[in-house]
Amino acid sequence: MPGGRLTQQHRQQIALGLADGLAYAEIARRLDRPTSTITREVMRNGGPAAYRADLAHRATERRAHQRRQAAPRGQQALPQAHGRDAEAVREYEEAFTTLVMQSGLPKMMSRVLTSLTIADEGSLTASELAQRLQVSPASVSKASAFLESQGLIRRERDERRRERYVVDADVWYQSMIASARSHARLAETARQGVSVLGPGTPAAGRLENIARFVDFVGESIARAAEQAREILYTPPADPTPQTPDPS
Repeated sequence: MPGGRLTQQHRQQIALGLADGLAYAEIARRLDRPTSTITREVMRNGGPAAYRADLAHRATERRAHQRRQAAPRGQQALPQAHGRDAEAVREYEEAFTTLVMQSGLPKMMSRVLTSLTIADEGSLTASELAQRLQVSPASVSKASAFLESQGLIRRERDERRRERYVVDADVWYQSMIASARSHARLAETARQGVSVLGPGTPAAGRLENIARFVDFVGESIARAAEQAREILYTPPADPTPQTPDPS
């Protein structure tokens, strides 16, 4: 990351940029930082409306102190598979979690989904998630149940009969289809309002426009999900040439 970690002066510049209504990308450009760094910094410190440079700086120092205390004395970060840099992985995990939160998911649900997404296996047990996130099993259970209800993860049992939470390509497809169904329900409800409020009235016209727009978006999502699944996840044809029939 250019320039090392954010300093208190950097955070003051971020606060000024937010006050001036600058986009995250513009603030990042002025600080020579990735946009994801600014996004993560703001979102985990109150959001654009509540961000305060001094509070954000103290909170960052407190989190760093807590991480140092949580690690056993003399023990370094656990080694990463494939020679990965542990600190870089942690930074990326935070950035990904922040972006998931911006899509509307609560923090714990976002953390669980991110952990599953970046795990090489694409699946973790409840105890593995609790240990990885340093939270209670009850928190993992609640977050996982919500994610499953939204079609973002699924659960299965491994060879040891342990319950595992899984995220894979098909889960994202199912999530898109669930989103399309949600759009269809919204369109149907909007059209019900047309008859209730009276066709030809301004309110009914507004609801009809909502229904048409949402219908179009929902159908587009479903069509794109089907096409992407067929194109991206269909196994390639066997390239082995067929032996000609001698007859």
